[in-house]
Amino acid sequence: MATNLGNELARLDHKVHFISYEKPFRINLKNKNIHYHQVKVNEYGLFRYPDYTLPLAEKIGMVNHKFGLDILHVHYAVPHATAALLAKNVALSLKQKFPKVVTTLHGTDITLLARDPSLDSIIKYSIESSCGVTAVSENLKNETIKVLGTKKPIEVIYNFYSVQKITVPREKLRARLKFSKNDFVAIHISNLRNVKRIPDLLKIVSKTPANIKLLILAGSNFSPFLPLVKKLGIKNRLCVVPTVLDIQNYINASDVGIYVSEKESFGMGILETMFYKKPVIAARTGGVPEVVEHKKTGLLLPIGDITGFAKNLKLLASSPALAQTLGEAGFKRANKNFSNEKIVKQYLKYYNRVINC
Repeated sequence: MATNLGNELARLDHKVHFISYEKPFRINLKNKNIHYHQVKVNEYGLFRYPDYTLPLAEKIGMVNHKFGLDILHVHYAVPHATAALLAKNVALSLKQKFPKVVTTLHGTDITLLARDPSLDSIIKYSIESSCGVTAVSENLKNETIKVLGTKKPIEVIYNFYSVQKITVPREKLRARLKFSKNDFVAIHISNLRNVKRIPDLLKIVSKTPANIKLLILAGSNFSPFLPLVKKLGIKNRLCVVPTVLDIQNYINASDVGIYVSEKESFGMGILETMFYKKPVIAARTGGVPEVVEHKKTGLLLPIGDITGFAKNLKLLASSPALAQTLGEAGFKRANKNFSNEKIVKQYLKYYNRVINC
């Protein structure tokens, strides 16, 4: 989302500087308004673990000193907001101007890290000391206040997706992936972390007819799940594709999106699926109900309800009209509430408010 936001701001003729340990793979360096600054992590023999916060703070200070930033938008409180505040203190000690810091909470820093007693005070400090704080859902905002007891006002600005043009025809890609015309393809897009409950996903598919296939766009190594795939006997019904850039083509080649996470502050994969008119079956958790309206734009089920997910997957596979109705309604909702035009305007309005406060 941070990359998409930077690309959209640059398209609107704002100057955007990305600061990270590696180049975001969706960054558009062809745009003259986009600049990338790599943070080099030093691995000193003195320390058992390499440090990222300090070199990040140093790079932030260097970029700001050279380019004179107006807003420093950091994503996640730890380590990014923490590093930004350190860079700010250093700059002020040198009598240098420093930009207003806006911190966006995406979930992991609250749902996982903030529950760690060794980190919660640092996370709370980083949030409270930011000039502005946003969260990607009302649920995450409420969770932050509940877990950390923060007093800092939090602005809810939802994630967005910039629709990409389909470049590979549906039937051509399905043939490449070895899906037949009669296959009903469920797509799942995630980084495969434990909270995504991939074992549940595999068990759900195993309880459905053989013509229902599963396509996983994997953001990390899938091999730990292969023993379960073998045990369930679904190897021939599964297609895993790693590190996909043109996700729009794969969503277009599928028939339904399926997401079974136990924690989800928003559900970016869900939104991407909706933008290509595919119905969504998802776990009712976190901020997902703010994205998907049950029985209107998709189907929501309790976390871990493997039988229920399988039943509804079979329902959509046997009811093309229902799948199409939900998919089209989902697209309309996504386009109305989570378009790049709407959300980027909200960020620009928020930036101006923070700058002038």
